[in-house]
Amino acid sequence: MSSSNHRLLLQWVLWLIAVHSICFGMALIIFPTGWIEFFGFQLREKFFADQGGVFHLIISLAYIIAALDPENSKKFVFLSYMTKFAAAAFLFSYYLFDRPIFMVLLSGVGDLLMGVAILISYRLYIKSL
Repeated sequence: MSSSNHRLLLQWVLWLIAVHSICFGMALIIFPTGWIEFFGFQLREKFFADQGGVFHLIISLAYIIAALDPENSKKFVFLSYMTKFAAAAFLFSYYLFDRPIFMVLLSGVGDLLMGVAILISYRLYIKSL
């Protein structure tokens, strides 16, 4: 695979994760409490769901910036995969030590896989230069 193909792979991974983050963030902000509770969560007020939604929208900017300019985005790529690994660690801990909500476990697996996808595609890109 050529350098341009590895670059394109990294960009696709980052763009797909950015779209996921934007959609998830918007869902947390827009969905009513009852819809969120359908996934196993109990909400008395929606503030923290809205705050989580805003966080997802903000971090999606890091994914987009890295995707637009991978050559000059080492720190944004680092932030991207570390965010996913930290999220996975938090979600697995929450599932194991607080409440075993299946959606939390599934989200942890998803974040871990996204972090691995960013890290692998970035390393492939860097090695191909």
